[in-house]
Amino acid sequence: MFGNDTKVAVCGAGAMGAGIAQVAAQAGHTVIVLDQNDKALARGKATVAKGAAALLKRNKITEDEAAALEARVEWVLDVDALKDADLVIEAIVENADIKQSLFEKIEAINPNAVIATNTSSLSVTSLGARLMRPSRFLGLHFFNPAPIMKLVEVVSGADTDKELASSALSLMESWGKVAVNARDVPGFIVNRVARPYYSEGWRAYEEGAADAATIDFLFRDLAGFRMGPLELGDFIGHDINFEAARSIYEAYHGRTRFIPSLAQRQLVEAGRLGRKSGRGVYDYSEGAEKPEPNFLESAFKEAGQITLSTFAPALKQLLDHNNVDYTIDDEVQPDCLMIDGVQISFTDGFSAGEESDVSDCPVALLDWMRDPNAATSIAFSASCEGAREAVLKLAALCKKQAVQLTDRPGLVVFRTVCQLANCAADAVRDQVADADAIDKAMINGVNYPFGPFNCAREIGFSRVVHGLGSIASETGEDMYRPNEIMLRFARSDD
Repeated sequence: MFGNDTKVAVCGAGAMGAGIAQVAAQAGHTVIVLDQNDKALARGKATVAKGAAALLKRNKITEDEAAALEARVEWVLDVDALKDADLVIEAIVENADIKQSLFEKIEAINPNAVIATNTSSLSVTSLGARLMRPSRFLGLHFFNPAPIMKLVEVVSGADTDKELASSALSLMESWGKVAVNARDVPGFIVNRVARPYYSEGWRAYEEGAADAATIDFLFRDLAGFRMGPLELGDFIGHDINFEAARSIYEAYHGRTRFIPSLAQRQLVEAGRLGRKSGRGVYDYSEGAEKPEPNFLESAFKEAGQITLSTFAPALKQLLDHNNVDYTIDDEVQPDCLMIDGVQISFTDGFSAGEESDVSDCPVALLDWMRDPNAATSIAFSASCEGAREAVLKLAALCKKQAVQLTDRPGLVVFRTVCQLANCAADAVRDQVADADAIDKAMINGVNYPFGPFNCAREIGFSRVVHGLGSIASETGEDMYRPNEIMLRFARSDD
């Protein structure tokens, strides 16, 4: 259906439209870019030229190839220029009426064209409902900037022809993209599955788990995310990020896993939209100091010997690679270590206070670390002052900074990655996409260091399910209950 000779048209010469045009032209296609504003066309043309120059500078293409790439793109003001296009990709304002009006004009002059929308928030089925041939309509959701971001979600509406969707996926792959099939649901894959990353970050902030800079640092340091959820909101713009949360929440009739943040709404109402307004969670005005994470001071400088129980592999990894001298005492509680009578373990979802009541001894819980060797810090909660001192000794022994969190179920990073996996499992249950496609989408669409399912597999599905159940039990909130897909994966662990 699609091939190397497919003639591509792009509607909209903004950043996204120009980026898509560059990707198609770079793949060798003749491209027509339509816009109703000649200044927008000039900016789009400059964007493609800049993109070609960047490829040339990185030795990805030659000078002749850069010139040919730019020459393959035609910039037009008249919709009639699209009469011979095989594939028309719409990348204009997120307004259903304006989009549908454009689609009707395209169909009138080119009834055989396949029309694709780059919408990130509107229903593909609804957008195609007024077309004469909705079977030839689908979503091709690129991520900004399109020449750099690898992911394209190929979204089939209720009437989209299956062979068309398959051919479109192959075409996107031929353009060098990581293409995944997605069902037409609010948020598709990425914007739906990513909601807990933002909501759990905001909730930790609202509940005073730590200050903003410390929360963002822990997501980077312990889990390997490029940006923490609060600074990422500043980067995206809180008006955009909050609207995405609100629209998905409402589209799913208030399903609680997608609940928006009241604190983020207040930022929007105050005009603190992030970097673009000069202030969001953080202050970006000239001369403003960048806040640093809050580490505890430790009086422990010398590494001595400690006595440990048999314990979780992650704890062993943490100690072994920091040359901590220890001996094993098999009579102590498994999956933990004991320092000065304090039981220390990674969180299993309950708070340290709850664990202390059950164990009848002081307890300190560590937040999840994807790589205990690479992490520069230990984040923890403690049931008492003695437990806090024991973790400070552990941090000194391991030569890591210590961050004390408010004692809350699941702490911060562990609770978030568990809920990301839970939300991803919801998407599998709802037939949005399969587990592999979801992992690929999150890695390539929002630069996650891992897919939610791969992360849950690393932690252990059983531990994730137990953690979610513990968080739900102690908070009393059903939004953390593990869904049936997660329970099925956990049973496969046993």
